[in-house]
Amino acid sequence: MNFTSKLKETATSVVPVIAIVLVLAFTVAPIGAMLIIRFVIGGVLLIFGLAAFLLGVDIGIQPIGEQTGAALTSKKNVFLLLAVSFAIGFLVTVAEPDIQVFGDQIHSVFNAVEKMRLVFMIAFGVGVFIVFGLLRTVLHLPIKIVLLIFYAVIFGVAFLAPASFRGIAFDSGGATTGPMTVPFILSLGVGVAAVRSKRGKSDDDDTFGLTGITSMGPILAVLLYGVILLKSGASLEAAVSSAESASEVGLNVFIKLIPVVAKEATLSIAPLVVMLIVFQFTLLKLPPHQIIRMAVGLVWSYIGLTIFLIGVNGGFMSAGRELGGILGQKASQEGGMWIVLLIFTGLLLGAVVVCAEPAVWVLTDQVENLSGGTIKRKFMLSFLAVGAAVAVGLALWRTFQNFSIMKILVPGYAIALFLMIFSPSLFTAIAFDSGGVASGPITSTFILSFAIGASQGCGGNGDSFGVIALVAMTPLIAIQLLGIVYNAKKKRSGKISEKSEVKNGCV
Repeated sequence: MNFTSKLKETATSVVPVIAIVLVLAFTVAPIGAMLIIRFVIGGVLLIFGLAAFLLGVDIGIQPIGEQTGAALTSKKNVFLLLAVSFAIGFLVTVAEPDIQVFGDQIHSVFNAVEKMRLVFMIAFGVGVFIVFGLLRTVLHLPIKIVLLIFYAVIFGVAFLAPASFRGIAFDSGGATTGPMTVPFILSLGVGVAAVRSKRGKSDDDDTFGLTGITSMGPILAVLLYGVILLKSGASLEAAVSSAESASEVGLNVFIKLIPVVAKEATLSIAPLVVMLIVFQFTLLKLPPHQIIRMAVGLVWSYIGLTIFLIGVNGGFMSAGRELGGILGQKASQEGGMWIVLLIFTGLLLGAVVVCAEPAVWVLTDQVENLSGGTIKRKFMLSFLAVGAAVAVGLALWRTFQNFSIMKILVPGYAIALFLMIFSPSLFTAIAFDSGGVASGPITSTFILSFAIGASQGCGGNGDSFGVIALVAMTPLIAIQLLGIVYNAKKKRSGKISEKSEVKNGCV
């Protein structure tokens, strides 16, 4: 896939958000001319940076995952497979752009949370649960049982963690499964499942489910981190930043960010370079042309990650927080139509982001093919859009009502886990994989920033976290419901076919 097609994909995701912001900024929520310019420049940089990054993932990072997964499995050494997979999961997560941005946002609200310590905890959780996910594939354990056990543990720990960390923890599960991590995890899982399939030991649902299992790791790790901070007596009070400061920064912010972001990108990509070199000499031993192609992919990823982070930090997130702050403040002070406008903006952003997310189109096409055309892409896309819109709307409603995120997450996940009884295993695996697909880079950057701004604008205390978690929870319910519908239609068509055969036989 070339750069132009990637550019079209990312532009499709970002341009609708830019349009919505500009309409609001020039009408009901003026954020200042300078911040508008910075926002547009940041959006353009985000489009080009993410396109370059995704191209690098396609030609460099994803093939590394597939080759490594296949090579490790063919060695027939389970310990080696799990040890190397843990290292891969850890390193790839540290390089994930969504996690870098997410860590900055958490630190900006909770000063006691150190960004890199949080990132390393999330990466550790990913590494551990990749091991669990691959063990499930190797041992062919039922995915429904694995999900049920681990989510029971997660919710048990959640009630021991500080209330302010619960939304952050569940957000981290969605933020982790971003444009770097998802392709790598999927390709690793495909590589393992492909080798098992050649030996006649793999089912279709072995190919799916690894991302869904992996996303539980960051949730549990961050909850445990919150418990540790609570025991240490660290202050977990939210810090309210000045909204006006965002509009006072000039265009030179982009220039100032270059050395800082370049260093961050280097620290993120360098471990992958080292990993490729080590694997080439010890495990892969690929021909030179493949290594050169992978190296070029890593260069593309580095350039893209740098541009992406400059755009996000230079104006894209600042405008989102400022816009949310203005609408949140007016809604808090004047109520009435301003509350409606804030909630409606959230609904619109949620629907637009999901519909524009390229990975969602891939997912809907995948389900349509698996169902033999029984479940249409348009129907599923509408289902996901409505769910994401409601999720963002609920997250913004929390900023006024100030109720615990667990009042939404507990019944939501209870429904998702209950539906596993009736949903086909393949659809359950796809559903839990797709939670991270719905919560893509725009959700982790702009929508979370918008929610944080709205919370601070109406005097909230860090209760904006949880919006990514709610968006990620939607597909768990939606796709399993579609799986149940598919199963019912399949059985009905089977009965009709049987009746037709009997009738023809009688004739």
